[in-house]
Amino acid sequence: MSDLSTRNLHLSYGSKAIIEDMSIDLTSGGIISLIGPNGSGKSTLLKSLARLLPPSSGSVMLDGKDIHRLPTKQVAQKLAILPQSPSAPEGLTVEELVWFGRHPHQKLLGGKSKEDQDLVQWALTQTGMTIFAKTLLENLSGGQRQRAWIAMSLAQGTPLLLLDEPTTYLDLSHQLEVLHLIQRLNKDQKKTILMVLHDLNQAVRYSSHLVVVKEGKVFAQGEPAEIMTHELLQEVFGLKAHIIEDPDTGKPHIIPYGIARIF
Repeated sequence: MSDLSTRNLHLSYGSKAIIEDMSIDLTSGGIISLIGPNGSGKSTLLKSLARLLPPSSGSVMLDGKDIHRLPTKQVAQKLAILPQSPSAPEGLTVEELVWFGRHPHQKLLGGKSKEDQDLVQWALTQTGMTIFAKTLLENLSGGQRQRAWIAMSLAQGTPLLLLDEPTTYLDLSHQLEVLHLIQRLNKDQKKTILMVLHDLNQAVRYSSHLVVVKEGKVFAQGEPAEIMTHELLQEVFGLKAHIIEDPDTGKPHIIPYGIARIF
C-alpha cells in the first residue's frame, strides 16, 4: 500500500487561490471521497495529488516523499488517475486502450512481456470487459466505456487509484455499476481509491472516509456516520435535510427538503 498526504498545500490558477493551507492524510486501504459544492476545489486538489498540478506552496507527499520531486515513472507505478470525461482516438478497441496502462512498466524497446499480457487480461476480467476486448470504444454504452477506462487504470498495477467524478453523465443503473466495481476493487484487490463525487448519498454509502471541502479548505473529514450532520449540510451545501439510517448499510441517508440560504 502507498500513503498520500498534503502539507500546508496551496494551489492556484494564476492569481486566483483555489486550495489554501490544506493538510490531510489519506489512509491506505479505504475508499475516500472528496465532496463539496461546485467550485470548492475538489478536482483541482485531485490533480495536484496526481502530480498534474504543481503547488503554489506546500507539498503533496507520496510515501513520505515530495511527489513533485519523484520521477514520473516512479509516480505512475504507484498511482493511476482517471480524469473526468476521458477521451481516446476513434478506432481504438477496449484491449488497445487497456494496454496503455502498461506503459509506465515497459522498458525502452523491451516490447510486451508476459507480465504485461497477464495484467491486461486480469484488468479486463476484473472489470467484466473481456467479452468487449475487441469492441471499439465508440460502440460501448456509457457504463461499459467507463469500465474500460477503469480497466486501463487497473492495468497500470498501482496501489492507489484516483477517480474524478467517475459517475458523471451516466444514468443511475450505470452509476451503480461503476460504484459496485469500485467497491469490489477495494475489497478484493485492496486498492486504495480516492474519488470526487457529487451525489452525497452515493459518497456516504460507498466510502469509508469523507473529506469535505468548502472554499478551498477542509471543512470536515472522517467516517460518514461521524461527520454527516445537519450542520454540515447547511453550512457547506446550503441544504435543509432529514438524515435517516439507510436500512441496507446502517449509514446516514440524506433526504433534502429545502435550502438553508438564498444563493
